[in-house]
Amino acid sequence: MNTLTADLSLDLLRGAVRGDVVAPGDPSYDEARRVYNALHDRRPAVVVRAVDAGDVIAGLLFARDNGLPLAVRGGSHSVAGHGTVDDGLVVDLSRMRGVRVDPAARTARVEGGCTWGDFDHATHAFGLATTGGVISTTGVGGLTLGGGMGHLTRRYGLSCDNLLSADVVTADGTLITCDAERHPDLFWALRGGGGNYGVVTSFEFRLHPVSDVLGGVVLFPPNAEVARRWREMNAEAPEELNTLLVTMLGPQLPFLPERWQGRPVCGVAVCFSGPAEEDEKVRARLAALGPVLGQAVDRVPYPAINTLFDEDLPPGLYHYWKGNFSRELTDGAIDVHMEFGQTMPSMQSDTAIFPIDGACHRVGAEDTAFAYRDAAFSASFGASYTDPADTERNIAWTRAYDAALRPHTQEAGYVNFMDTDDQSRVRVNYRQNYDRLRAVKRRYDPDNVFRLNHNIAP
Repeated sequence: MNTLTADLSLDLLRGAVRGDVVAPGDPSYDEARRVYNALHDRRPAVVVRAVDAGDVIAGLLFARDNGLPLAVRGGSHSVAGHGTVDDGLVVDLSRMRGVRVDPAARTARVEGGCTWGDFDHATHAFGLATTGGVISTTGVGGLTLGGGMGHLTRRYGLSCDNLLSADVVTADGTLITCDAERHPDLFWALRGGGGNYGVVTSFEFRLHPVSDVLGGVVLFPPNAEVARRWREMNAEAPEELNTLLVTMLGPQLPFLPERWQGRPVCGVAVCFSGPAEEDEKVRARLAALGPVLGQAVDRVPYPAINTLFDEDLPPGLYHYWKGNFSRELTDGAIDVHMEFGQTMPSMQSDTAIFPIDGACHRVGAEDTAFAYRDAAFSASFGASYTDPADTERNIAWTRAYDAALRPHTQEAGYVNFMDTDDQSRVRVNYRQNYDRLRAVKRRYDPDNVFRLNHNIAP
């Protein structure tokens, strides 16, 4: 396409879009192309900052008609960098952040650019919530399409288990609504199958009565005995008690003694959504895990618990992550986590082990695209850092960590924790559901328009 033709085409695109169309040379271009993970410093040919489904359709058709690769940016993170592309078109949904709550039906309809902070703010006004991420700046769309683990998983299942319907722009530019009755094959695939099938412009979720919770973090010395006791506590705990085991460097916060700040520690992030009368029992369980170095645990509004790690992982850092599933947290796996916890490469790096039992196990392995319903834990680990000169060292540390854990885990890892170089793990991640997902891909995206993701080829 020559410059004159390109200019005319962009003028036509701008005429078809209510939001912003941003191209190289525009004053807002650098801001529009910037994504959460600074490791992905890409230069799209054009960014469509959509405000409605019509803008999404216009952007998609423009990319198709001009032979441009298409990236879809949802509400936020995409650590693997799938929300941007060199020399292609980015459909950016981050301005589509409307939330409509129906308190009588206990449902919420949210637009595709919402973050979980947006979601929690709107639903909390009615004393309602559903399973979301553990960082409020995480996008609702990306988290849900990959499965969706958070502080309510044990009690209410994954985010995708609470999805009731979705509006989707398919590869031919058609807007459809899918649910258990309408396009049920697509609805099945969206619940854990990733961003392979279309652009979801809105999601409808089931809500649950959750208002205040006992939440916060307790920090311990970094030893395997704390982790083993946490494993035992999790096996016996009621589903209302959701805790994450974290290894990290001690944060610079008032509740942690200065001599532990910047040193390896073991932490437990707590969310107890049961009755306040049971809080002291929960505190006793936590105190029994080991010598407490410091803690900040109290009754707080549910949205507050999802901001615990916001300041640790702001936009603009460099990230390289891995993850895995496991049926049990073996002593061998605990030893590996403790070993690599001693060599955390930065203050922003950490490991988080999520329990995914309870309600998550009451959904069949073939009921949704999320296939690892026999896993009891999902680990996220990796390096987050501020200096690009440290990239090689941080990637090497993360890969060594991943290799050391492999003998103690299942074959695959949660798709939302996979990085750019994990495409070879996609098939095993979906196990028995992979061929069915390929069939859905052939039906809704036969030309593989939506391939800039952990792709399932048609």
